[in-house]
Amino acid sequence: MQVLKERQGGIVRRVRLVDDDGEPVGPACRFLDHLGDREFSPHTLSAYAYDLQYLFTFLRSEGLDWQGFRSPDALRLLAFLRRTPSRRPAQRLGLTVIAGGASAPGRLLAPSTVNRILAAVSSFYDWAIVAEEYDGETSPMQTRLDPALARVPARHQPFMGRASRQQPIRRTVTVKQPRRLPRPMDEPALEEFLGGLKRLRDLAVFLLMLDGGLRPGEVLSLHVGDISYGRRRVTVRKRDDHPRGVRGKSRTERVVDVHEPRTLDAVSRYVMHERPMEATSPFVFLIGGDGLRRLEPLGYDAVVRLFSRRMAKLGLRTPETTPHALRHTHATAMWEGGMRELALQKRLGHASPESTKVYTRVSDDAVLAEYTRALENNR
Repeated sequence: MQVLKERQGGIVRRVRLVDDDGEPVGPACRFLDHLGDREFSPHTLSAYAYDLQYLFTFLRSEGLDWQGFRSPDALRLLAFLRRTPSRRPAQRLGLTVIAGGASAPGRLLAPSTVNRILAAVSSFYDWAIVAEEYDGETSPMQTRLDPALARVPARHQPFMGRASRQQPIRRTVTVKQPRRLPRPMDEPALEEFLGGLKRLRDLAVFLLMLDGGLRPGEVLSLHVGDISYGRRRVTVRKRDDHPRGVRGKSRTERVVDVHEPRTLDAVSRYVMHERPMEATSPFVFLIGGDGLRRLEPLGYDAVVRLFSRRMAKLGLRTPETTPHALRHTHATAMWEGGMRELALQKRLGHASPESTKVYTRVSDDAVLAEYTRALENNR
């Protein structure tokens, strides 16, 4: 069983899940088409396809039809996923779970991956019920009311408070997982990284992430007309016309003020002196040089490789140091500088306050400062 991506002009337009004989898995493909009709991104479609691949692999191993999948089978699916080896290398430093002992080493699926797969299965059966393709009366991925979750202070409360009909729910079949903190880059490493960049284009790209909090996809999707030098701001718009498939995650357009002098100065110098003058592309950041891809918009893979190689050369590369870490660094600095949570949410383009709350936890430096002050008071 495998996932096939149908491309048009280099961009994924359709995602298929096919069996070992190359035949489409009908219900999964219809579900993926439904997500495509709802304008889900190609990356999201691919993620759903790979998650459903685990479901149909489990059904085949158990001799079950997807129509016969019930709540007890969901428990067995969870057990199946907890014993399934991961096919991807570790992306973070830390302990890993070894499957099969020393004779057959291998990492198991992470708890976050298992929960994502279970969420995808739940969405699939919710769609099947609405489409009247599933024989069961309720979804096999049962949910329950969770009043305790409503009492958690960090949870987003609806505008109407307890008068709202929105009820906190939790899936019955799930895995406990650690809540990871974003790890911002420290100042010496940032200065060493930025100081070693030789191209104005690369400096401008990374400064927009660091000083503007933009996602990598949002930076690479910028058009020349999105930058207002006089008002010192950039407009982040929803676009899906990048030839390399780059797109921003948020569907909400927003204006991001960038008052750090170095950032828009770097962008201006790049546009005036380094960006190819004969370029007709509306995208800001293009590929230069004399290669076959000259004048094409810069892709995300190129940015990742550039960042990784530079950090490795400096001896600073870790699993946490990715281009997205620059956005984490900006968000953490803004919160510690006193920016309100609602303003930070709007600046970062988060759809939910839950995504912003990860930056509102006390940082390691803040804990150290309070600890040091407490020791001095005790003395």
